[in-house]
Amino acid sequence: MSSIKLGSKANAFQRKGQAWFCTTGLPSDIIVQVDGMSFHLHKFPLLSRSGVMEKLIAEASGEEDGCVINLPDILGGAKTFELVAKFCYRVKFELNAASVVYLQIAAEQLEMTEDYGEGNLVSQTEIFLDKVVLQNWQDSLRALQECDGVLSHAEEVFSTTTRLIESLANKASTDPNLFGWPAAEDSRPLQSPGGSVLWNGIKTGARLKTASSDWWYEEISNLRLPLYKRLISAMESRGIKQEIIVGSLTSYAKKYLPGLNRRQSTDDSNSHIGSVSSGSILSDEDQKLLLEELDHLLPTQKGLISTKILFGLLRTAMILRASPTCISNLERRIGMQLDQATLEDLLMPNFSYTMETLYNVECVHRILEHFLAENQVTGGASPGSVDDVHLIGSPSLMSITTAAKLIDGYLAEVAPDNNLKLAKFKSLAAAVPDYARPLDDGLYRAIDIYLKSHSWLADADKENLCMLIDCQKLSLEACTHAALNERLPLRIIVQVLFFEQLQLRTSVAGSFLVSNNIDGSPQIVSDLLASSDGGWDTAVRENQVLKLGMDSMRMHVSELEKECSNMRHEIAKLGMGKGTSTWGSISKKLGFTMKSQMCSAKEGAISKQKHEGGKFDKTEDKFGKYNKTNHY
Repeated sequence: MSSIKLGSKANAFQRKGQAWFCTTGLPSDIIVQVDGMSFHLHKFPLLSRSGVMEKLIAEASGEEDGCVINLPDILGGAKTFELVAKFCYRVKFELNAASVVYLQIAAEQLEMTEDYGEGNLVSQTEIFLDKVVLQNWQDSLRALQECDGVLSHAEEVFSTTTRLIESLANKASTDPNLFGWPAAEDSRPLQSPGGSVLWNGIKTGARLKTASSDWWYEEISNLRLPLYKRLISAMESRGIKQEIIVGSLTSYAKKYLPGLNRRQSTDDSNSHIGSVSSGSILSDEDQKLLLEELDHLLPTQKGLISTKILFGLLRTAMILRASPTCISNLERRIGMQLDQATLEDLLMPNFSYTMETLYNVECVHRILEHFLAENQVTGGASPGSVDDVHLIGSPSLMSITTAAKLIDGYLAEVAPDNNLKLAKFKSLAAAVPDYARPLDDGLYRAIDIYLKSHSWLADADKENLCMLIDCQKLSLEACTHAALNERLPLRIIVQVLFFEQLQLRTSVAGSFLVSNNIDGSPQIVSDLLASSDGGWDTAVRENQVLKLGMDSMRMHVSELEKECSNMRHEIAKLGMGKGTSTWGSISKKLGFTMKSQMCSAKEGAISKQKHEGGKFDKTEDKFGKYNKTNHY
């Protein structure tokens, strides 16, 4: 911290208890009382420098009990008046950034201007403030901290607070590497023209470390909130990027809101607003006021603030019972970027007095609504429609799909809560648009967990809840699980089996379509041979390719046959438990006689393929040398 020496005489002041004595050899003829401290001084040094002291001494001189003057309104109290007295006696003392603000205000209060002596205290403090303090980042910041208790007085005459804030804002908006901020300027090593550090005149290869854009975050966080707000506003007016401003606000919030970071270190949790030496921690009311002020300062642009930080602020706001407006604003900010959140972020405990549920499901529902309102796709129409095919794979749809997967995971986590009402669970599950779920496996898993934990639900309620599941969007694993799930209503199981059979029929029909194409392969091959240069090596290679295709088709048909057999076996077991007549009729409706048709069709296709491929088998034997030289 920069400082200058004022005065030239040796220290002639001694303290004895609550009194200061000037040991100049002459008895004191005036007593000045400031904040319970008595200063035994002499009239002439005081009245020769201060217009106020001249008037007060003249008024008190006629009193019988001696000249006693009381100064109750001196800012800075006895500590500041001690420096004033030393200045009047020309005793050496140090003027620095920590004392200049109070000393300047006290000098103005006592009228210590040039009218009462050249180089008086008002001018001395102004010169030091202008030439030294305002030119230095650390000194400007230290002086601004001292302005906190005297904001109105510091602005009245000298506009000290405004000047300090403007100085800091200018320095923060300037490249710190140009001036060596924020490192201690006086202790920086010399630097050669080439950039290397000079140590004892020897050139080394080391270089000065460049400062990052966040070098001032921690330092300005020591300011109290009113001064911090003014400084941040001044920085914004000078064009500092919003990302940098948000970084400072986040750092400030982490320092003074212990609940914001669950893993906050002990040092951070002991931080406070105000004087660095106060050692106090903010009360809950002060934290709530700080949080509401930060809500006004934070920008509304999407992506500038970390989603985890926003969830931390929201969680803290709920704990501190912040205003509904503050909580709503935080929910809206989170809703704008819900797709960037994690499941851990969503699992916010319910801090209400009723403790109805373990987690705050209503809050997550509101966040989801904000997200959907922000990411509306063509007025809510499904992107799967003909008019909206171009939207598939778009960033907006991808973010909605990511958020839907996150909500399904959240539903699975909160489903075991016995206090979670069916209406809340169903409302959150139904809030996700149908087009946002490519598969309903996650939703099925969440509903299954809810049914398991709420086994007392009526059959009508279970069926109503399960109607949210689109059976056509279940994977094979989910269909298999659902077909054997005793917790599901019978109607849902039948739907699952029905759509599973439709998928199987479609797959088999596609397989036979490929088989028919291969069945006509001799004509295709002959056309290929006719269009070729007549080389027999090409014919042999085509023959081998067709053989590989036939083998692949055999394996595919075999797998389909095995799946049909397994499904028939499982359904037969279900039929034995539920009644053979009912499940027999279902099996007939679902077409389980398909196996024989599949097998006969498969055998016909394979025999025909063998018959057609026999020509190439003979060709291959006749020209066996090509198999040796041109084998793939």
